[in-house]
Amino acid sequence: MARKCFYSFHYAPDNWRASTVRNIGSIEGNKPATDNDWESVTRGGEAAIKKWIADQMSGRSCTIVLVGSQTANRKWINHEIIKSWDDGKGGVGIYVRGLKDSNSNTTAKGNNPFDYIGYGNTGKMLSSIVKCYDPQGADSKARYDWIASYLSDAVEEAVKIRNAN
Repeated sequence: MARKCFYSFHYAPDNWRASTVRNIGSIEGNKPATDNDWESVTRGGEAAIKKWIADQMSGRSCTIVLVGSQTANRKWINHEIIKSWDDGKGGVGIYVRGLKDSNSNTTAKGNNPFDYIGYGNTGKMLSSIVKCYDPQGADSKARYDWIASYLSDAVEEAVKIRNAN
């Protein structure tokens, strides 16, 4: 049975790539917000956005951060990572560089978003615990195939890591 996961990503540049990964089917993801839904949520301000995120995360065991060139250290990405970790969910990053968007463009590799989140009072960053995978392959199809092959294993590992920390 597929794990239920929350997908975190920078919407504007990476929504097509995120949709591509979601369609792999090895993980049961949350329903993506349409542009109109997201506009409605954001009109309600920060409290509405936080509630929407909490509702979307409810019943999920892991957060998958799809990392594009501009994902790291964004306000709502950071919030989603922190909320997920604080709620005891696993966390894993998957770089989406090299995956094509709707115009067949690819993106550069961004920074690891877990490098921007502290791990309690340890002085360490969450990246010292949470893994962020960089799919290998010579082209978009090869990187997609890598993600399709390893995503469910990465999620299982993330849940184990979270349970141990």
